[in-house]
Amino acid sequence: MTSIGGTEMVDWNLAVATATRFVRPGPEVSRDEARAIVAELRKHAKSSEAHVRAFTRMAQPDATGEAPHDTPVLVVDRPGWIKANVAGFRAVLKPLLAKMEDRRSTVPGGAVLGAVGGKVTGVELGMLLSFLASRVLGQYETFAPASRDLPAAAQGGRLLLVAPNIVHVERELEVAPHDFRLWVCLHEETHRTQFTAVPWLRDHIEGEIQSFLGETDIDPGTLLERLREAAQSLAGAKPEGEEGEDEGRSLVDLVQTPAQREILGRLTAVMSLLEGHADYVMDGVGPDVVPSVAEIREKFQKRRASGAGRLDQALRKLLGLDAKLRQYRDGERFVSAVVEEVGMDGFNRVWTSPNTLPTKQEIAKPADWIARVHRKADGAP
Repeated sequence: MTSIGGTEMVDWNLAVATATRFVRPGPEVSRDEARAIVAELRKHAKSSEAHVRAFTRMAQPDATGEAPHDTPVLVVDRPGWIKANVAGFRAVLKPLLAKMEDRRSTVPGGAVLGAVGGKVTGVELGMLLSFLASRVLGQYETFAPASRDLPAAAQGGRLLLVAPNIVHVERELEVAPHDFRLWVCLHEETHRTQFTAVPWLRDHIEGEIQSFLGETDIDPGTLLERLREAAQSLAGAKPEGEEGEDEGRSLVDLVQTPAQREILGRLTAVMSLLEGHADYVMDGVGPDVVPSVAEIREKFQKRRASGAGRLDQALRKLLGLDAKLRQYRDGERFVSAVVEEVGMDGFNRVWTSPNTLPTKQEIAKPADWIARVHRKADGAP
């Protein structure tokens, strides 16, 4: 536990309680409908494995015909998603919080400030999670620690499907529920396949994240201030039309050092690859599996592009979610261009090692990645 005098930098239990209290209720469904939705999502998650393996050629089944991994699939509600993500944040942020604790211990009255700050930070984090919990359809948790209520694979990792959000979006878009649920599962199963078929990928990304956090040079008060800005945006506390010098910048932008910008560039490239690849696969599996895939993609893209009100857009900027939307778009273009030029097997050279991952510049110029990776692999000068 990262604490001084029994107090933590973040009151994680309060974060969960706050997020659960303020998260919006899901769509109304009967008990029987809820059971049927959960059962169908589980069925689609299982069937997606074979579709993704066949299309990507990334992971082959073992002798029993089963996928070579034990990653659990959890169909959760919004509070369940909150609990899972708080557990993940707690694990990933542990080194950074330990560093901040050490700094706080040198400040007069630091322990007293920590008792208050941990609770305030817990509330702020809870407010942010309450916002996100109603928007995420599914998620492959790469660094998820196992717990009694939330199992994870032996090497870490679990796949979450947020049932209320999937139902909400399929109703909003007025698309076929069966097709939409399978389409979402194909995306998330692609992420699971990426990490289970590429043994080095998890450790590589974790190393980059820890390097990024290790370079963070920010005092607890400043980080708390940034979290409060985000929570105030969520609560509508910022007066209409008021703009500051940090307008439009994300939380990540606000804590960057020059070294972090280099690391973030590499992380942005690999996340663009992973998200774009998942989008490419979920559409590429095709109408034989998801008959209304073209209609779903068209409506879903319009929904992504339209966003919501001013408050929603401001918070998305602050959290860096706009950048995530660009990752989907840019990454899918990269994958599509590479597969068209060198085929799926040629694209799969991207998974050879960290050195064959595309750079941020190559995501924008796929031909440069093809020239670098294929020329070297084929022995061309």
